[in-house]
Amino acid sequence: MERIVLHIDMDAFFAAVEERDKPRLKGQPIVVGADPKGGAGRGVVSTANYKAREYGIHSAQPISIAWRLSEEAARKGKPRAVFLEPDFKAYSRVSKAIMDYLRTKADILEQASIDEAYIEKSKFKNQNAKWEEAISLAKEIKEHIKKAQQLTCSIGIGPNKLIAKIAAGRQKPDGLTIVKPEETQKFLDPLPVREIPGIGPKSEETLLKLGITTIKQLQQLQREQLSELFGKWGEDMHLKAQGIDESPVTAEYEAQSIGEQETYEKDTLDSNFLVNRIKELSKSVFVRVKEEGFLFRTISITVRFHDFETKTRAHTLDKPTADITALEHQALQLFLPFLDSRENPKKKLIRLFGMRVEKLVRGYPQGSGKNKLNKMLY
Repeated sequence: MERIVLHIDMDAFFAAVEERDKPRLKGQPIVVGADPKGGAGRGVVSTANYKAREYGIHSAQPISIAWRLSEEAARKGKPRAVFLEPDFKAYSRVSKAIMDYLRTKADILEQASIDEAYIEKSKFKNQNAKWEEAISLAKEIKEHIKKAQQLTCSIGIGPNKLIAKIAAGRQKPDGLTIVKPEETQKFLDPLPVREIPGIGPKSEETLLKLGITTIKQLQQLQREQLSELFGKWGEDMHLKAQGIDESPVTAEYEAQSIGEQETYEKDTLDSNFLVNRIKELSKSVFVRVKEEGFLFRTISITVRFHDFETKTRAHTLDKPTADITALEHQALQLFLPFLDSRENPKKKLIRLFGMRVEKLVRGYPQGSGKNKLNKMLY
């Protein structure tokens, strides 16, 4: 049975909400993320609007680099970027309004993140005009979001989730890209391998060594070759390069993991400071886990040293839990070796600590986290 999937992707979502809600920012380059502190800030960019992207600023970039790029633009007579700290409550409210609307238009809707969703069309008035109906729906969605929220989105339409997602990113902002089944190969062939979700810098580097830069070149590698290079991910990569994706659009949004991280004001090996911050981060992650009604099995930590060397460690419990004591205990157990020669023989100072819980399953009613946490803490 032929599938038709729409991927709705809000354009520079956090920055767009800020620009909409603060008229003084209209038309300005906007960067949402950590405080740049005159170039000495130590966090990262969360979102940059398209004006800021013209300066070379992009998400996940160190905020200090974003600030320097803004200053370079100013020396050329361009406006400096406006740096804003994230307002997640505001973004969540807007996201909920958009997702609630999309559910009224969808046969099946899957919320993929705060600013992305998939819709699978399965009911049509005219089976001979299915794609026309899907395109009409996409235009209706774009018009509604523009009117109701004063925001734009880009939509990709394809025969599966993979193609729809890649298509949504091809004509940003405010784009609409349609890829029918017979057009899939022609659409994929010239694209860089990084367009395939899941292929990051390390995978790209490995492929570059083989002279592989485009999806068409990737298609020509045997599955066995990719499996030898990347393990199970290599087999998935082989299928994706052919445009094959059988993953369903599921009606319920399930987080893959929940986590937070902190970049410290000063690189440090102060054990008291670090242990206290990890305890605070544990509480913060715990609240989010319980608010969303999950149990977790795996605790993962990330430690980044002053020289940007980054290490991750993880532990999986015997059974799922939502116990703050277990979360804090395991996080500390994973972290403490970084204070001595076991994980840090050169006694490097620590720049960043992050924590995630994974292998999530539904366990408790949503919204129960804060009250229980307050009882436990006070």
